[in-house]
Amino acid sequence: MNALLSKSTYLMGLQCPKLLWHRFNAREEIPEPEDGQKAIFDQGREVGALAKKLFPNGIEIAEGVLELDQVAQYTQDALPFRRPLFEAACKITDCYARADILVPVGLRQWDILEVKSATKVKAINHHDLAFQKHVFTNAGLKIRKTFLLHINNEYVRQGEIDPPKYFTKVDLSEIIAPLVSAVPAKVAEMLAVIARTTFPPVRIGRHCTDPYHCLLTSTCWNFLPKHNSVLALYRVGAHGFTLINEGITKIADIPETANLTGRQLIQWNSARSGKPHVDSKAVQSFLKLLKYPLTFMDFETFASAIPLINHSKPYEQVPFQFSLHVVAAPGARPVHRSFLARDARDPRPDFMRELAEKLPGDGSIVVYNASFEIDRLKACCDLLPDYSNWFAAVPERIIDLLEPFRAFNYYHPDQSGSVSLKAVLPVLTKKSYVGLEIQEGGVASREFLRVTFGDVSKFERAKIRRQLEDYCGLDTLGMVAILNALSTAP
Repeated sequence: MNALLSKSTYLMGLQCPKLLWHRFNAREEIPEPEDGQKAIFDQGREVGALAKKLFPNGIEIAEGVLELDQVAQYTQDALPFRRPLFEAACKITDCYARADILVPVGLRQWDILEVKSATKVKAINHHDLAFQKHVFTNAGLKIRKTFLLHINNEYVRQGEIDPPKYFTKVDLSEIIAPLVSAVPAKVAEMLAVIARTTFPPVRIGRHCTDPYHCLLTSTCWNFLPKHNSVLALYRVGAHGFTLINEGITKIADIPETANLTGRQLIQWNSARSGKPHVDSKAVQSFLKLLKYPLTFMDFETFASAIPLINHSKPYEQVPFQFSLHVVAAPGARPVHRSFLARDARDPRPDFMRELAEKLPGDGSIVVYNASFEIDRLKACCDLLPDYSNWFAAVPERIIDLLEPFRAFNYYHPDQSGSVSLKAVLPVLTKKSYVGLEIQEGGVASREFLRVTFGDVSKFERAKIRRQLEDYCGLDTLGMVAILNALSTAP
């Protein structure tokens, strides 16, 4: 097989030779990306399209054409026009590359611009550009400089998106020079991997998720126990892979002589006994902080690479929904209050108005991971300063229900190392998100954006809005149940 490496497969090879082998020899065994990853790809394409507006006289090379030789020929035909080229392609003996934007400089030179939807330069971007320069140079082009175009995370939308302010351009020409020289040797190594009759043996490790989450993880990691693997140890880091390489995959099988931290030791004891660990004194101290009425509060937010509303930044978490469950006194029935943005307008003014109206003026406000809600409210007050005085009294009332679990004052082996709301809820209360159409915050965000900013029927919009109410409502009702169970824990 005469394999051709693209920049994406070259980066695969840098991350894991086993993944590279599968890409060429057993592609059907690589799972499809999940919806969350697909959403990231979609945003990347939107950012790429926006970058093209920086060059209004640019030429789109063979849009929609998939045949590589044809795209490469179209690129050669367009070079004499000396105009910016979008998705230009060059092919050499064993590699090909398409540049996001190829910009003419002077009479004969070109600059390569790689567009990324991240807000900073990453190490993997250096290798990406090095590979592109290798291919384009060996195809006969004179490449002057290589740039990365990433998102300016300080950009604030005011009306139409302003591409020159939205993007930050970084010259990586000098940084990538030694990497360009190393490309031929790495290409030769990768072609040798691809030519193998079987995939190379590769142990699992940090490379499975860095720089990208490998789609083969579900296959390569399937020998690990689903619950309480050594990778579930608190802050285990690289030591977890060391244990695996020593043949230890379960927390319960770690020898007594192992040097475990305090929280890891709690997990070890709990995994071996099958029983929860409860620090009753610490739990009671936490419970004494609570003052009725108790208001259980949770927010849902959306974020996008390209800000959808004015006065927002790239990837800023914009709250569009809240759920409150108010318990007036011990044993009282929770009363539900909620808000869900109605249309595509900026949801923050209505969100803050209704929250200020519906949040009781006294008592504890119980949240799960307090920094998230507090940061969202601070950002809203920066935009809407009239709420600053109201907000000033809120943080001191907030009680973080995450704390006793983050401190491992309560830990159940079925949590398998996680202290998230979704891990704690079923072990303490037997309740779960199973059965809900929306079971995760990322899905809630994507579905809200789809039915609010997209073209969907009234029926579909109403259905998803009900599902959003069910999901966010369970977040706060779940906290009520967790606190009740924690109050009776032995």
